[in-house]
Amino acid sequence: MPQEQALTIVIAADTYPPDINGAATFCYRLASAMHARGHRVHVLATRGNKGKTYTEVRPEAIVHRLESYAVPTHEYFRLTLPLKINREIYRLLKDIQPDAIHAQSHYMIGRAALTYGKRRGIRTVATNHLMPENLNPFLPFPQWFNDLYFRFSWWDMGRVFNRAELITTPTPLAAKAMEERAGLNHVQPLSNGIEVGNYELAENESVKRNAEPTILFVGRLAVEKNVNELIEALGMMTKVPNAVLEIVGGGEQRVKLEQLAKAQGLTDRVKFFGHISDAELREAYLRCDLFCQPGTAELQSLVTLEALSASKPVVLANALALPHLVDEGVNGYMFEPGNRVDLAEKLDRVLSLPQMERERMGKAGHHKVLNHAQEKTMQAFEDIYRRKTPVIH
Repeated sequence: MPQEQALTIVIAADTYPPDINGAATFCYRLASAMHARGHRVHVLATRGNKGKTYTEVRPEAIVHRLESYAVPTHEYFRLTLPLKINREIYRLLKDIQPDAIHAQSHYMIGRAALTYGKRRGIRTVATNHLMPENLNPFLPFPQWFNDLYFRFSWWDMGRVFNRAELITTPTPLAAKAMEERAGLNHVQPLSNGIEVGNYELAENESVKRNAEPTILFVGRLAVEKNVNELIEALGMMTKVPNAVLEIVGGGEQRVKLEQLAKAQGLTDRVKFFGHISDAELREAYLRCDLFCQPGTAELQSLVTLEALSASKPVVLANALALPHLVDEGVNGYMFEPGNRVDLAEKLDRVLSLPQMERERMGKAGHHKVLNHAQEKTMQAFEDIYRRKTPVIH
């Protein structure tokens, strides 16, 4: 059977490493996987500081860092100005001559890339990673204005993404929201995927555990992650009152969360690690006894998938996509968002179980996450780029 020709793929990403968030992580993994499959990969993304557009050659892709401007309300997110940058995007795409363009949002770079691709008959794909409401903490306007903007943004998502031949999003729930609120028909749910084996213990490997039962949170310390609720619930636990909480990640809420832990008298039980290496993150997953995600704006939650792949029980907010990752009492529990008493009770319930029972829950979670294997996701996107996946209208 003849070998298929390598493709030239452009990933249009408003956020890309060193940014730390789910969309940036997915884009990096996508670029890495397509490069490993022999394709030529280019990434269009904002540059992280002031200056003109430049190109850097990275192991996974050629990354074109576009001139952009800081956002005062966010630590790293940056804006490109369409009137200034679109011509540059079109020039880059003309030089690259892509076989497929994959936009990661309907804002800024993705918008321009989809417009160019549709005009020239290039295979265009759009993936949505966030709800417009996720931006609420970063908009310095009255709430009534923000609400109007969110309605406009959903409408605009439909208008821009309709330029793509095929649209995906990580979960069925997100697809339903896009169909109902953006008027997009036949959005295809396709998991972001993870390397399931990355967080499994190797043969004869052991990880030193903490003396106290350990709860882990991983993610950006932003308002919508609700880490404050987790800290407050920690102080309300009664069955396992010595449990400790390890918080991995940085963000604009860190100082407030440290102050909250101090005010609650929990300084010795809440440990902030900030940004850590991949190896240290893997060890954190394997070291903990329970993973908790209290966020209410998760379209998939890669960190929860990673925790499940590490065979850890989970306690998750009953919001957006998180319920898809929990079989109640089998691999973990859900709690009512905002209800600290309910959260504390669920944390107590899991951590007071015998170790063998927690291990059983962890194995059930690991089995559940096998459906999100990264290899399946990347094969699906390669088929999409090659037009092997039909477009349903």
